[in-house]
Amino acid sequence: MSALLAFLPILLTIVLMAGFNWSAKKALPLALVVAIMVALLQWNMTIEHVLGYTFFGFLKALDILIIIFGAILILNTLKLSGAMTTINNGFNGITTDRRVQAIIIGFMFGAFIEGAAGFGTPAALAGPLLVGLGFPPLAAALVALIFNSVPVPFGAVGTPIFGAMSTLESNIASTGVAPETFKMALTEWIAIPNGIAGIFIPLLGLMIMTRIFGKEKSIKPALAAAPFAIFAGLAFMIPYVLIAIVFGPELPSLVGAFIGLGIVVFAAKRGFLVPKKKWDFPEEAAWPKIWRSNIDTGSTGQARMSLLKAWSPYLLIAIILVVTRIPAFGLKQLLVDQKLMLDNVAGIDGLNYSLKWAYLPGTIPFVLVALITHFLHKMSRNDVKKAWKLTFKQISGAAIALFAGVGMVQLMLNSGTNGSGMDSMLTIMAEAAAGISGAAYPFFATIIGMLGSFMSGSATVSNILFMSFQFETATILEFPQILILSMQGIGAGIGNMVCVNNVVAVAATVGCIGAEGKIIRTNALPAFIYYLIITLIVGTLIYSGFSPIF
Repeated sequence: MSALLAFLPILLTIVLMAGFNWSAKKALPLALVVAIMVALLQWNMTIEHVLGYTFFGFLKALDILIIIFGAILILNTLKLSGAMTTINNGFNGITTDRRVQAIIIGFMFGAFIEGAAGFGTPAALAGPLLVGLGFPPLAAALVALIFNSVPVPFGAVGTPIFGAMSTLESNIASTGVAPETFKMALTEWIAIPNGIAGIFIPLLGLMIMTRIFGKEKSIKPALAAAPFAIFAGLAFMIPYVLIAIVFGPELPSLVGAFIGLGIVVFAAKRGFLVPKKKWDFPEEAAWPKIWRSNIDTGSTGQARMSLLKAWSPYLLIAIILVVTRIPAFGLKQLLVDQKLMLDNVAGIDGLNYSLKWAYLPGTIPFVLVALITHFLHKMSRNDVKKAWKLTFKQISGAAIALFAGVGMVQLMLNSGTNGSGMDSMLTIMAEAAAGISGAAYPFFATIIGMLGSFMSGSATVSNILFMSFQFETATILEFPQILILSMQGIGAGIGNMVCVNNVVAVAATVGCIGAEGKIIRTNALPAFIYYLIITLIVGTLIYSGFSPIF
């Protein structure tokens, strides 16, 4: 009975979001209320502890919210300055082969935008750009979503990892490992298996595209482009893995994709590994109705600057991130030391919160670069005002969901402080999951991560909801916690292919409203194949007895 009640807030979230299509900002506050009721009535927690731990969760959510705000602000700034239109136009003329265009824009450019902004923006940007080049809107939506999976674990300069760390503090303390050391190990073991799988995702996306949208209805045109597709996968995944191991979670997707994009564009312009026979979609007149756009999708600001000037904010972001993350430059510790402290939150001894506002990438570099861009791109006062106003409007829904989600998880994590003598809700949940799955649990770890992002539309929210649960289950079953958590982190990225929020957003931006069910059903196959690859790689390590060394 206690295990069922412990699961109730999570179960309610799943049912409301996956079954009734509720948004996260509606479902998570209700789930928080249920968690509070369970904590008071079943766990016999005091009202002071319930409110104190929930409020502590609200404070922890601020870290993530600041990153999201900065990421969305820089994107809105570039849209309204015309920089994004200039960047999009710069892709024209590289190649007319649709397979190569899909890889350059959907995979490489989409990965770069994921690394910089995340939160559904890559597919929503890459989709319309592909449509502008002549892709059927449905094909653009499918491809953009398939490709927006590999970079997601480190999207928005590592936000999913920061989200995970916001709920793992007490778990990490039990291991005796320093939080920074644990974070670097988690980053490494998400990057390595995902890096191997990611090499083949460009080819997988092309296979889906040519099979459904080609005149031949075959995967053969995709296989003909396999050398270029695998080359593109390597161009991204090699720097992705190396950067993750050396620098941590902020830079792998952002800088890895930036490096890969340059390599792949250079290769495409020179015809390196590009198929000799060009491939294209059928004539537009032959497209079925479901392939087409059924609304006016609008446009961004007018292109009015050079390509270098348009890219300069992203270049500045990458430089600032590198300089402020490498200790040798002396800036990292300086920024880390700038923090706001709140000891004994809500009067609870030992419950301390610190906001490292200067080190959060949301402030430096995102907000800083946005301010510089206002002048660099000579934006009008009206456009600047519109960018900030739009960002505050977009962040409001995310704020509600994050406050409720992190508050709920912190309450469940700390519910062991009670008058009933029971373990915490998450511990009881983990014990129940361990008892049901037993030695087969690694087959479910990735699926749990996928489920979290499917129902919430966010890898960050998935990690907030399930990272601590996965840690405790791994501990009970004596599996290496880092490897189980890596499956959670990667699964949260895979779920982006089919998550309802992203599918609806992309369908709306390319004008395929009404085709959401088709998109989810189609992308379920590559998502399942991705799951199998990760389960094979990490599962083999787990069952062979391998355990990462800190």
